[in-house]
Amino acid sequence: MNHYTQLLYYIKQLAEADDLVNCVTKGDLEKLDNDNSNTYPLVHINVFAGAFSNGSTNNFDVQVGAFAKRDINKEVNTDKFWRQDNEVDNHNETNAILNRLWLKMYRDFEENNITASENPTLDKVSFQYANLLDGWILNFTVEMPNDIISLCDAGD
Repeated sequence: MNHYTQLLYYIKQLAEADDLVNCVTKGDLEKLDNDNSNTYPLVHINVFAGAFSNGSTNNFDVQVGAFAKRDINKEVNTDKFWRQDNEVDNHNETNAILNRLWLKMYRDFEENNITASENPTLDKVSFQYANLLDGWILNFTVEMPNDIISLCDAGD
């Protein structure tokens, strides 16, 4: 009956195993950057919606974001394309983190009795939140079987 907790533990464990990830957090995306003790790159997990399917499965809409802090060089901007910051590096690094995370999850879902949308989407984040973060947000839906409560027992 603890599908939500199992999902959080699973994604957290995978994110912590990535050598590029320094911190893993969870909750509302708007509050991800409120903690001054965060170290970057950071992975943030947000399970923002769910549904029941015919009493046999639990569905969860999940966002997993990877974020890095923008480093702004105070020198005069001499390159209008690349600029004087690490924005491109941040997007490359955070995309790689999410790509590895998704590939591991997708490969392991069946073993963990989870099914997921096959083509997750990515939303690009640039210069956002309190610490001016860059990164990507991976959006997907998972379906987990409800093998603890049966329809016959639901009314008891």
